[in-house]
Amino acid sequence: MPQTLSIGELAKAAGVQVTTVRFYERKGLLLTPARRASGYRVYGDDAVQRLRFIQEAKELGFSLHEIAELLTLRVGTGRTCRNVRQHAVQKIADVDAKIRQLKRFKRALQKLVAQCEAGGTQGACPILDALEHPKTAPLSLRKSPRPPA
Repeated sequence: MPQTLSIGELAKAAGVQVTTVRFYERKGLLLTPARRASGYRVYGDDAVQRLRFIQEAKELGFSLHEIAELLTLRVGTGRTCRNVRQHAVQKIADVDAKIRQLKRFKRALQKLVAQCEAGGTQGACPILDALEHPKTAPLSLRKSPRPPA
């Protein structure tokens, strides 16, 4: 016999807040549950699994839009492992790009901190100046143009 859970029980079983459950329902990631005669939502075990799937995908860096696509592939009839693999390969490329960007940010901040070490409490602050006047900031702090597709 399938288990029925209240929204609070579902949230606890999946390790999330009730507001998270409602948010995922509004976003269409979690199916709208049946309701008891009293009007209370009733969830099954499949909702717990779905919430855990969403949380794991989030931990891997997938956006809510990407998670929706993965959920479609998870329950779709025409799904293939190749489709899911393509999503994962794209996510790896996104992570690599983010790592490169973070390294650029780190180098720029290190330059600014090095410039700041010599200064005292008086005078200009290179970090604040770079934030206030981005055109004079180290090149790596500015947004780099995207390569043509």
